[in-house]
Amino acid sequence: MQLQRMLGLVVISVGVGSLMFAGCTQQRNFEAEVQAPTTTAQPQERQADVPYVPTPEKVVDRMLKLANVSSNDVLYDLGSGDGRIAITAVQKYGAKRATGIEINPELVQQSRENAQKAGVADRVTFLQQDLFQTDLSEATVVTLYLLPSVNLQLQPKLLQELKPGTRIISHDFDMGKWKPERVERVQGTARQHTIYYWVVPKNPYFS
Repeated sequence: MQLQRMLGLVVISVGVGSLMFAGCTQQRNFEAEVQAPTTTAQPQERQADVPYVPTPEKVVDRMLKLANVSSNDVLYDLGSGDGRIAITAVQKYGAKRATGIEINPELVQQSRENAQKAGVADRVTFLQQDLFQTDLSEATVVTLYLLPSVNLQLQPKLLQELKPGTRIISHDFDMGKWKPERVERVQGTARQHTIYYWVVPKNPYFS
């Protein structure tokens, strides 16, 4: 009888211990589920491909003169920064319209304010857009101050969307195998700047 009582106590102890262990295990798993962060992938907003470096006014003037901007022109400035090229094209060179494409919303707001101050907000538009997603087909002049790699990525889009005869002017950076029709250098305060000029051909092909 004594032996049976002792065996019974051992069985009861093991059973209680197993329940306690199971309970602790379930508790830990539950806590892990509660504490584990729930992550949902959020679409990331595209960041600028090019850092903002304003083009000196002296270079802006030379770019627009080289493009022979007139009242017949619709200018698109890709990566328009504070808006100075688009604003100057309308204010000083009489462009019919100008559109600045800029991905940074703060710079877009600043550009719109600058256009208001210059009195040309009715003819100058600034859009917060990815320049690779922008329809360029109405442009007769396109200005750029990007990077060599971005210029090369952009080249097929320019040749596909722009009409033959459209002028393209780039500050400082060329387009690889697409040789410019003219190259000019402008001495700035701190360094020399280079301006490249192309005209979109009727049958563009570059091997």
